[in-house]
Amino acid sequence: MLTDQGRFETPNASKYLRQLCKHFAHKVPVDHNDTRGTIALGMGPATLQATENTLTAEVTAPAPADLAEARGIIDRHLARFAFREEFEAMTWQSDTA
Repeated sequence: MLTDQGRFETPNASKYLRQLCKHFAHKVPVDHNDTRGTIALGMGPATLQATENTLTAEVTAPAPADLAEARGIIDRHLARFAFREEFEAMTWQSDTA
């Protein structure tokens, strides 16, 4: 499995985590609280964490194309919720370990 980590500096990290998790809970299994959430995306899990000023996401998938799709899903949905912050995409890094 491949893994990428995304980062978004925002004072609304917990709010966006809750919005993302509640949105996806209508479609797929989700487990969350105010600081951590796991979303069962079709290609693999997305794990979100919120601190006071940062929202992070870790997406996992079996193939590079699936990983790109998972990143896109998180970015597109987050863009809807964070439009006031002119959010476009998380800063993503691949796990090379």
